[in-house]
Amino acid sequence: MNTGSIVSIEDLSKEQIMEILEIAREFEKNPNQRLLEGKVAASLFFEPSTRTRLSFETAINRLGGRIVGFTDASTSSVTKGETLKDTIKMVDNYADIIVMRHPLEGAARYASEIAKVPVLNAGDGANQHPSQTMLDLYSIYKTQGTLENLSICMVGDLKYGRTVHSLVQAMSHFHPTFHFISPESLSMPGSYKIFLKKLDIPFHEHKDLDSIIDETDILYMTRVQKERFADPLEYEKVKNVYILKRSMLDGTKDNMKILHPLPRVNEISVDVDDSPKAYYFEQAKNGVYAREAMICRALGLK
Repeated sequence: MNTGSIVSIEDLSKEQIMEILEIAREFEKNPNQRLLEGKVAASLFFEPSTRTRLSFETAINRLGGRIVGFTDASTSSVTKGETLKDTIKMVDNYADIIVMRHPLEGAARYASEIAKVPVLNAGDGANQHPSQTMLDLYSIYKTQGTLENLSICMVGDLKYGRTVHSLVQAMSHFHPTFHFISPESLSMPGSYKIFLKKLDIPFHEHKDLDSIIDETDILYMTRVQKERFADPLEYEKVKNVYILKRSMLDGTKDNMKILHPLPRVNEISVDVDDSPKAYYFEQAKNGVYAREAMICRALGLK
């Protein structure tokens, strides 16, 4: 595996996470730097994406690089039966770095073991989404002034939500308290609860948001992901269980910020958008700076 690859947030130590956040801060001051002049990035999206793909491509463009790739696997040789191994082997010949999203868990790890160039995981199934986690951490760091000792409340699809899985692992370095709110069928997987118990990190599971929202520093909302359900009826049962309304923000802490990896469906009412506590659109903007930092780290560029 190329040492610059970032496949899981677990690939990064606490020090490396902080280093990437500091680089992101520098890029926010000056996002246009020609550090990728003459370099080619391959953007391989086997699964649909708006924000992740566009912010990676924006980051590459702002750094002066060029992009090759596809946004839809049906336009690639995958439709002819080409294996992932052969696709990666081929692209490895063309590009200096590979950004990849794939529906199969473990696909990014597999690609990183085949490729000679660094691979950045842009999401693999319900498994990991490390670049989203870096922009989430950057958003938390910017709004709270620290990552230490925060109360973090995660709401919605905690079973299939790769963004919450990665964030739990990343925040484990910083002494948080977690509150998990989800339908029973979408609760945080046991492996992550065991992970937190081993590290002595407190977490609590709740049935509703009202009991905990006033103590929360970061409210991390997620959508219930229709595409992860085999049975449409199961999706219909849980899709509207938690909806954040403007009135629910009365009495919450002044520093509290609402994050969401987006896209949202209806889990955050539009009347929340103009609250000073809503941060999800700025969070998406932070994705460009965080991904610029990750690309430069992967390629060893200062």
